[in-house]
Amino acid sequence: MQPQDRPEPTTVTAGAGARPAGRRGGWPLVLTALLLLAALTATATVLRGNGTLEAWQAAPVETSEAAGLRLGYFGNLTHGPALVGLDQGLLAEELGGTELSTQVFGSGPTAVEAMNAGSLDAAFVGPNPAINSFVQSEGRSLAIVAGAASGGAQFVVSPDVAGAGDLGGRTLATPEFGGTQDVALRTWLAEHGYVPDGEGEDAVAITPMPNGQTLHTLRQGRVDGAWLPQPWATRAVAEGARVLVDERELWPGGRYPTTVLVVRRDYLERHPRTVERLVRGLQRSVDWLEAHEDEPALLAATLNRGLERAEVETLPEDTVTGALAAIEWTTDPLAGTYPALLEDAVAAGTTDPAPLEGLVDPTALERVRPDPEEGA
Repeated sequence: MQPQDRPEPTTVTAGAGARPAGRRGGWPLVLTALLLLAALTATATVLRGNGTLEAWQAAPVETSEAAGLRLGYFGNLTHGPALVGLDQGLLAEELGGTELSTQVFGSGPTAVEAMNAGSLDAAFVGPNPAINSFVQSEGRSLAIVAGAASGGAQFVVSPDVAGAGDLGGRTLATPEFGGTQDVALRTWLAEHGYVPDGEGEDAVAITPMPNGQTLHTLRQGRVDGAWLPQPWATRAVAEGARVLVDERELWPGGRYPTTVLVVRRDYLERHPRTVERLVRGLQRSVDWLEAHEDEPALLAATLNRGLERAEVETLPEDTVTGALAAIEWTTDPLAGTYPALLEDAVAAGTTDPAPLEGLVDPTALERVRPDPEEGA
């Protein structure tokens, strides 16, 4: 999809609930009761017919504060709010008595698989794996409850690639098939006349591999380019690669979701207060990053401690500063971009068309940030 075709990102806000029509007065009491009984009977008949009566009659879900929360994230700078929130203790502080445990992942599809298997309650992932899981489960698997980062993904190529017209027959890399960067690369290639994983002179091979391995293979000349999140794109450029496409150029206003916070649907339903506390910790982490954006040494030291915790190589201060220049921190999930993301994923063959109503649950975010700035 070309930039001019993409919808403007929008801020999620609460909608007004519908109100039942008021009753008219003056009816005899007996007639009113008979009419009400008839209406209820008709409603029950309709509900039985579409299979929802049992759900309507089912006991409400009992909600409580969760004893524990298992959180997944990546050792990428695009997961900066997770890195900072863990290092500064902001997430754990907001969760209070809920025990926080964490697990590091290398890609969104892998983290979502862990959620689907029930071994993870929430995770910071890219939007495309979240969309794919939502579509495949018909809306039952997870919900996006907040954003974390916008921007921070770039298509870098080796010096011998002359330009956009010099990719036929080459091999490129992405973190994992069906991930957000993978879909972005496949979409861009198709729009420029290439055939991802196809045959012929316009074919381009796409090899999924961990970001660290991509950096190594780029260095060795075994791949010709990669669509990478930060800091891997900046690290590749520092080693001689160049940026062919900054993904911000492909979206109106340069804003698109790179990292969002997703929660398993059944966990959200049973522990809404715990999820609200998690989102509050995320908002504090984003606020911390924004408050210290003019302190590169402090930012680099804090984020490097987060990378160390994730068992990822730490970075020089100038690499961190260069990478952060491409990232915007925001808890807004930028939900207006999801139809375009789904369209791209369908075209890339990584998911199926489906409605996205219910993918974003803004309840916790609206309680944490009741008056978001327009377009934030």
